[in-house]
Formats: sequence, structure tokens, C-alpha cells
Amino acid sequence: MFNKTLKDIQRKTEGCLGALIMGTDGIPVEEFWKSKGIEENLDIAVTELSALVRTAQRTGKDIDLGKMRELVVLFDSASFVIRLINDEYFLVIVLNSNANLGRGRFELRCAEAVLETEFA
Repeated sequence: MFNKTLKDIQRKTEGCLGALIMGTDGIPVEEFWKSKGIEENLDIAVTELSALVRTAQRTGKDIDLGKMRELVVLFDSASFVIRLINDEYFLVIVLNSNANLGRGRFELRCAEAVLETEFA
């Protein structure tokens, strides 16, 4: 089920290089990359961004902002959109610089709704 969900996100989002389900500990649960070899360095970036997710979660809690729902990180050549499934797991899509960011965010929200029950 996880692989199909990730594949659907990638297929429906123009410019999507990959989609992953990650633990906040930085360990991937499932990954789907558009093509072999494309994940080189991008998977490292996703793992490193897990620390940013934990920091954002803690900040929201510490200053009573509530739960973090989404995080977008933009670089020159790639963007990362992160959507929390629960406190321990999140979805992330990796987009190229010409990708449809809005569509990617929409697909993550749809996937979150599907996966929430699996991670409850």
C-alpha cells in the first residue's frame, strides 16, 4: 500500500523526483524515486531534514502554536515538501525546480488522509 501511495503522488505531481515516508528518526519507511540513481544525495538531504522536522515540532509545542502540519524547504535545484502523518512519521516529496508545488502539496494532503489510519 505504501509504495502505491508514493507512486501515485509521483505520477500526479509534475516535476516530482521522489516521494518518501520517513520516521522522525531519519529512517525511511518506504521510498519511491522517479528513476534509479536520482536519489543520490537527495535521500541524504531528506534524512538531514528530519532534524528540522523535530526542531519545528518542538518549537510549536514549546510556544503553544500547536502541531506542525507542513514544512516546505526550497533550494536552487530542488524543493522538499514535508507533511506530517503523526508525531513520528511524515511524508516528503522531492521536486525539481520547475515542479508544480501546489499540486505536490495537494497530493500530500490526500495521501496523509489515506495513510493516517495505517499509522494510528
